[in-house]
Amino acid sequence: MAAQERDRPWLMRTYAGHSTASDSNALYRRNLAKGQTGLSVAFDLPTQTGYDSDHVLARGEVGRVGVPVGHLGDMRTLFDGIPLERTNTSMTINATAMWLLALYQVVAEEQGADVAKLTGTTQNDIVKEYLSRGTHVFPPGPSVRLITDMIAYTVAHIPKWNPINICSYHLQEAGATPVQEIAYSMCTAIAVLDAVRDSGQVPAERMGEVVGRISFFVNAGVRFVEEMCKMRAFNRLWEKVTRERYGIEDAKQRRFRYGVQVNSLGLTEAQPENNVQRIVLEMLAVTLSKDARARAVQLPAWNEALGLPRPWDQQWSLRIQQVLAYESDLLEYGDLFDGSHVVEAKTAELLAGAEAEIAKVLGMGGVIPAVESGYLKSELVASHAERRARIEAGQDKIIGVNCFDSTEDSPLTADLDTAIMVVDPASERSVLANLDAWRGSRDEAAVQDALARLKEVAATDENLMEATLACARAGATTGEWSFALREVFGEYRAPTGVGGAPVAVAAEPGGELAAVRAAVAATAAELGTGKLRLLVGKPGLDGHSNGAEQIAVRARDAGFEVVYQGIRLTPEQIVSAAVAEDVHCVGLSILSGAHPELVPDVIQRLGRAGVEDVPVIVGGIIPAADAEVLRAAGVAAVFTPKDFGITTIIGRIVDEIRLANRLQPWAAATAATS
Repeated sequence: MAAQERDRPWLMRTYAGHSTASDSNALYRRNLAKGQTGLSVAFDLPTQTGYDSDHVLARGEVGRVGVPVGHLGDMRTLFDGIPLERTNTSMTINATAMWLLALYQVVAEEQGADVAKLTGTTQNDIVKEYLSRGTHVFPPGPSVRLITDMIAYTVAHIPKWNPINICSYHLQEAGATPVQEIAYSMCTAIAVLDAVRDSGQVPAERMGEVVGRISFFVNAGVRFVEEMCKMRAFNRLWEKVTRERYGIEDAKQRRFRYGVQVNSLGLTEAQPENNVQRIVLEMLAVTLSKDARARAVQLPAWNEALGLPRPWDQQWSLRIQQVLAYESDLLEYGDLFDGSHVVEAKTAELLAGAEAEIAKVLGMGGVIPAVESGYLKSELVASHAERRARIEAGQDKIIGVNCFDSTEDSPLTADLDTAIMVVDPASERSVLANLDAWRGSRDEAAVQDALARLKEVAATDENLMEATLACARAGATTGEWSFALREVFGEYRAPTGVGGAPVAVAAEPGGELAAVRAAVAATAAELGTGKLRLLVGKPGLDGHSNGAEQIAVRARDAGFEVVYQGIRLTPEQIVSAAVAEDVHCVGLSILSGAHPELVPDVIQRLGRAGVEDVPVIVGGIIPAADAEVLRAAGVAAVFTPKDFGITTIIGRIVDEIRLANRLQPWAAATAATS
């Protein structure tokens, strides 16, 4: 068979941004010079959640997991020397998406760009933030309104822009099965399209333009045959929904357009070199099948389970894409799987399962009622708990973790302190100084007028984009924009899903969970309390709550009374809850890198509150050197991704409680009485 003319490669990106706007600009320029064909901007958590860098909740979070963008000056610096009219930019931003798009547009205008020619994507999927990533700010109703206003504005003014990226990526990270990933993201798309159609902002004859600009951002795990079939099922379902529900006749507008980052959840701290082959397999799932090939791909780095990747690590991931696209013959052929009975059967199975789950959610009134009721979150927590149980039981094999764990010393991690990138603490001070100078140099009256107008518009049905652009031009900050809307819309705390999650691991006689349950009960009796109480807290702005939820569920199943109030708490709030609930242990979960600031603060506040005898344990992406510092500060135990056995962790918590109360460790106590 003769080779066909080569297809154009997909857009190649790396998800990047850290420290300051100037540092990130230098990184973007280097990546583009290496052959990257699009930008993917990672914003820090204060920017994502609508706080200025000097807010109390931003402490320790500034520049950690992305770039801080607090005002128009930061956006100018971020894209200095990068012509936006010729750059395809993806921005992972949700609750504050309208604000960041406004800043981006104003910078493009200042560069002399034709705004109608701007290409790129704002993620802007608030629903998945309620379920998985936790950077939501406003309640569901106002959030959908912000999405609707942005879509209507971009269709009219920035027609090549993707105003929303329906994001199933984080659903998989939160535990979604392939069926749930398809179903819940498709339900979100239906809710968004219904809202745009019903808003009256877009004429019925232009709904095809809306559908044509909807994009998706998906996850691809290591089960690459199943993942490829998932994408084929996604393709078919989108074709059906857009044709039957919205009457879109133009095949080009119905095209399923998606970008992908392959699975970061499956990357391991143990034998991290294995992550390279995992990343390659996951990339194949979204590139091998021409009929379901991603339009943009960004790959994580091999060391993301250890900490922040260095520029060299990101280059390695970019080169993986380039070798496949330019050295292999993949792009010379049509779809490799046409006519495959295996692929067709698996695709049909996933499609049928997704349609059944979609019908269930729509029967509840749609995705928003399903979020508000807690149904979706509970389903994801339960699916994740089942997956973790399979790993712990050895049913799901993770090389280097629960099997084949003997290893040679790795030269990649011989010096752990240099195997990842560490954000210089001076960067935060630089950002704060920049913010203070910005506020001092602007026309304060113009800023206040623009913010007053924003609140006025928010109280009506008028599109919010023009008022947001006026705030950007006047010099308002990210926090000022979001707090103006908080005054009108209020804030929202999403259901945690912990209470409704079923038991995932049975406490079978002789099993590990049964032994831990016995330890919990016996320790409570020895302390003269009805139940041991564990507070699971997430200080700071890190919204990745999957680990905290799984600890909470397993501790509940082991007999603990669990106090879990969800995400985004100050150290003061956590200590207040610990005192009020008279807990026996405080567990802190932080994946953002803010642990050096926040954990010692919690410990010091506990001491001032007179409860210094309550052990504090910490879990998250914590480098070895940081773990030693935390232990020296008084942390009883540190858990990282290599500690995959959740029941074992709960047992360790029991022993830390016993140690803090001068009781023998459980194993020693049982041996002494047997």
